[in-house]
Amino acid sequence: MHHPFTPVASVPVDPARARVHEEGWQSWSPSGTYALGDSPYRPTNDNWATVCYRPGVTAPEGTFQGEGLLALDPGDGSPVRLWAATDPLSGVPSVRLVLTDGDVAEVSADGPVKEWTGTGIQSVLGDWADSLGLPAPRPAPTVWCSWYEYFTAVTEDDIHENLRAMDTLDLPVDVVQIDDGYQKALGDWLTLSGRFRSRAGIADAIRARGRRAGIWTAPFLVDPASDLAAEHPEWLVRDEDGDFAHAGRNWGHDLRVLDTTHPGAAAYLTEVFRTLRAEGYDYFKVDFLYAGALDGVRHDTETDALTAYRDGVRLIREAIGADAYLLGCGAPTLPSLGLFDAMRVSPDTAPHRRPEADDHSQPGQDPAEFTGAGRQWQHGRLWINDPDCLMARPAVETRERWAAHVEATGGLMASSDRLLSLDEWGVATTRRLLGGAAR
Repeated sequence: MHHPFTPVASVPVDPARARVHEEGWQSWSPSGTYALGDSPYRPTNDNWATVCYRPGVTAPEGTFQGEGLLALDPGDGSPVRLWAATDPLSGVPSVRLVLTDGDVAEVSADGPVKEWTGTGIQSVLGDWADSLGLPAPRPAPTVWCSWYEYFTAVTEDDIHENLRAMDTLDLPVDVVQIDDGYQKALGDWLTLSGRFRSRAGIADAIRARGRRAGIWTAPFLVDPASDLAAEHPEWLVRDEDGDFAHAGRNWGHDLRVLDTTHPGAAAYLTEVFRTLRAEGYDYFKVDFLYAGALDGVRHDTETDALTAYRDGVRLIREAIGADAYLLGCGAPTLPSLGLFDAMRVSPDTAPHRRPEADDHSQPGQDPAEFTGAGRQWQHGRLWINDPDCLMARPAVETRERWAAHVEATGGLMASSDRLLSLDEWGVATTRRLLGGAAR
């Protein structure tokens, strides 16, 4: 439920020097600092507004808007000011800033916020994060991931080839993570696609070489063509009209949402993750998590969307155990506090720099760098930051610049190349970044 915006503060600013930090809703939402004359990044179509931004919340033109966090450096030497959600686990207000009279920033919010002051934008955001008192996150393992080379066409043989190449090239990879493409459909996580023979067999092969097995899921998304959707429509979130709640369009389908407040759906999701854990997987990338926090009509009508989301993630954690490593992606930022070991803090990278339609929620090195740098304050405080994967093969545009960004974050280090395609620079860079990761 969205409430009216009410005034929070009026702040005199130097319009030429002032800077505003917007915190986006989820991993892929643009987040970073702008000059007052800049136009902040906004969705360029309705589908991306659902999949990558905060659904149902639109910032008017000429307005800066942060979801639960907005910071202002007035540019006149006075302290930086931050307006933060008072209880981010139960409610994430939108915070808006509009410049009026040429030199006054008017700040408003549609829910309760608390003001913080500090000496720099990243610093005051870090102070707020420190105030939450979260446990220090565990160091991240180093990872090889199949996604940015093979995408959904990955095969079991591709995994085995790269597993052998890690030994040949002497790469310090802790985790071999199978990404999207092993499963029959979104929702049918335990049914293999025709390109894979044995999920447990791959895990055994990975572990036999002294590495850990990792796997990708999008646990709250359901493909309408899946067996799950056909057999258990009662497990899916509905909208107010009784139709299936819409989680955006991807993979050529209009996606649906698993209702983890339904006992049957919760039991199924528990079975999925317990099975994967029993097969030897102990590193889990859970993706497209925004879906679990979408508004809709759930089986438990007393549970709001954010509570349903957090309870769904807790269910996954209970199934995989406290010792397994849990990486979130596409996740609503503030509602995820305290739930993850690591978190993707940017849109997807890509072999190219510019995103489609210049929408900075879409894959590209430019948007990944912008938001990854803007969220550096989260690293080591909320979780280990995942800046997205290193791609070091020759075909990657500006690979040297992308590698420098990944290295500078000090976050989770993951390689995502066909390792035998790397040239001398690619091998050396991959070895250095993985070898320099905090253990």
